[in-house]
Amino acid sequence: MSSPFPGMDPYLEHPAIFPDLHDSLIYCMKGALNAKLPPPYFAGISSRTWIETTHRPTKPDVNVLHPTPAGNGNGNGLSGDGGGVTVAEAVQTAQAVVVQAPDAIRWEQVRQTFLEIYAEPGGERVVTTIEVLSPTNKTPGDHGREPYLKKQWETLISRVHLIELDLLRGGVHTTAVPLDKAVGRAGPFDYHVCVHRYDHLDDYYVYPILLPRRLPILPVPLLRGDPDVPLDLQAVLDRCYDESHYGRRAHYAERAPVPPLRPEQMTWVEQLLRERGLLPS
Repeated sequence: MSSPFPGMDPYLEHPAIFPDLHDSLIYCMKGALNAKLPPPYFAGISSRTWIETTHRPTKPDVNVLHPTPAGNGNGNGLSGDGGGVTVAEAVQTAQAVVVQAPDAIRWEQVRQTFLEIYAEPGGERVVTTIEVLSPTNKTPGDHGREPYLKKQWETLISRVHLIELDLLRGGVHTTAVPLDKAVGRAGPFDYHVCVHRYDHLDDYYVYPILLPRRLPILPVPLLRGDPDVPLDLQAVLDRCYDESHYGRRAHYAERAPVPPLRPEQMTWVEQLLRERGLLPS
């Protein structure tokens, strides 16, 4: 089943689907580029990892108590016999107990993939980095945002081209181009691609994308003197949709896109889905 949308499918932004789409896009872009890159260039998948932890307050299931020495009922640990006073002593060796609280702290290693184009065998020269933004990159305070921004800055000041694909309407603006300047030049957009060429340090090439529009064909820059290689993002997305059977997971008739669309966008989406037979007339 092909995608019912001419461009980006907003239902694929759902948190249960997008992580899989993210990796599928990286994989399909690798194949599309390697089919067109001239020697000695080649595209390969790289990754970064970080540790995610969550904390939940818990109470121990076992209380360790110190016994009170037996006494005469007066609570002071003393007992009397006739006129004399004896001290009841109880000597106890402290024993350790193991308190299991598996839900107190959870951690997992998170891996995020991105694409790199190399110019020499063995990867000695990285020419271009291609990133597909994920929800963790666009969420303030998320552990995935800090390593992404660090890598972004390192790339911007290096001799490496940077391409960032933002196919998420939610979250804070994260691509390298300043949002106000991008909107000022391109107007409002739903999605966008930001291309930064290392030989044009002050320039950011922004490809604005509106929901009803086809994804663009990007010129992927290589080393100076070599022509750009075209990357058809819509063809890549369509291949991902078909091969990953996202139509079976989107549940068009059962739920609205996440995050919500504007009312006029939702009207257009519903009309489109009815025309495709995915919503009742």
